Amino acid sequence: MIDSASVPNSQLILYADDGYDSHVVRLLLEEKQLEYYLSTLNFERPEDLAALNPYNTLPVLQQREVALYEINVIFEYLEERYHSHKLLPESPQARAQFRQLAWRIQNDWLALAKALLTHPDSFDNSQAAIAKKQLSDSLITLAPLFAHKSYFMADEFGWCDVLLAPLLWRLEDMKIVLPKAISRPLLNYQQRLFERPSFQASIQ
Repeated sequence: MIDSASVPNSQLILYADDGYDSHVVRLLLEEKQLEYYLSTLNFERPEDLAALNPYNTLPVLQQREVALYEINVIFEYLEERYHSHKLLPESPQARAQFRQLAWRIQNDWLALAKALLTHPDSFDNSQAAIAKKQLSDSLITLAPLFAHKSYFMADEFGWCDVLLAPLLWRLEDMKIVLPKAISRPLLNYQQRLFERPSFQASIQ
């Protein structure tokens, strides 16, 4: 792990792996154009990680004495602390609506995706088959929604898109193939996300 004592106080340090949550935080940092040190810990969990996160999971975002390890908390911290490249609307009502949309994405789609992306040692084939069908059917059913706006329910890239881009990037890993004819609006949206410089930086 990085010796935080050697890092400037204001600098962000991200401890991450190649999982979905870490990808979300990397995309978030890139989209907000924040400089950060990246420490990749794919195959190890150093003992001192527990001092930052009692659950010993990744990602962990550290700045000064603050260590955050839940993606929604990380998002809210960065959104409040750094006022450029905002990812929520200006009005309280609109912000609440988008937070609720983000919650629905996590509750309805990401819960299914994480069942499919779980470690092979704990993979349940029967549950995975159900999750795969539910996620695939839901994405296909809602694909027409993506025809109305450039981004998810909005004209500007936002927090919901940060959550969705790493999910869509992993459809192949989940063995989900969306039919092109009826999923075209969603596939076009997906391509717009993947072409963003911030997304390209998040997968390097």
